[in-house]
Amino acid sequence: MIIYPAVDIRDGRCVRLRQGSYSDMTVYGDDPVAMALKWQNAGSQYLHVVDLDGARGQGKNNRDIIGRMVKALGIPVQTGGGIRTMADIDEVLSLGAARVILGTSAVRDPGLVEEAVSKYGSRIAVGIDAKKGLVAIEGWEQTSRYTAIEFARHMEKLGVKTIIYTDIATDGMLTGPNLEAMIEMQQAVSMEVIASGGVSSIDDLVRLKQTGVAGAIVGKAIYTGAVDLKEALKKV
Repeated sequence: MIIYPAVDIRDGRCVRLRQGSYSDMTVYGDDPVAMALKWQNAGSQYLHVVDLDGARGQGKNNRDIIGRMVKALGIPVQTGGGIRTMADIDEVLSLGAARVILGTSAVRDPGLVEEAVSKYGSRIAVGIDAKKGLVAIEGWEQTSRYTAIEFARHMEKLGVKTIIYTDIATDGMLTGPNLEAMIEMQQAVSMEVIASGGVSSIDDLVRLKQTGVAGAIVGKAIYTGAVDLKEALKKV
């Protein structure tokens, strides 16, 4: 199982949200590139980067920072937030990102997913963020009519190879991941499932690995020190 340290960017700074709420935000640094290098130096194999300004769709994004991050790192980066058109996908992948994550755009425009997968194959991932079982969109501020499982199966039919599955209720709460939801998703599809939300300890990561998921995103826990990333990478 790959551990993905998360770097969430808002207004050019490295931040964390609780349960996806923009009004409940903690700033952990003014230099996301330096933060990314810190996690690489701890031994990470892959990085997860979210452009929170882009996710809100208000015309502002942090792609210049993401581009600098990719150039500074020697490990692959997957990134999402505000990627809603083929032009967006082309731009972000041209920056050197290994994989882009489609979220709201995948719900609103499955045709975009199909086109993107046809062009870029496994470099296209889909983020499935569940709020009470339903897929959330627009930076988690709205919910769609799809259940997470329904939507995942639809994405699999379109050729998507990787999903990032987030349980919003646990995100940023350090209460432990929703293992039942991860097991259910893992059993429902044959895609690679990357679990996100709630990791609070190395034990949580061990338990996630036992569910069979391909990866786990760790955010707040490594920023608060609840998880020592070097230790986690050794044990998982």
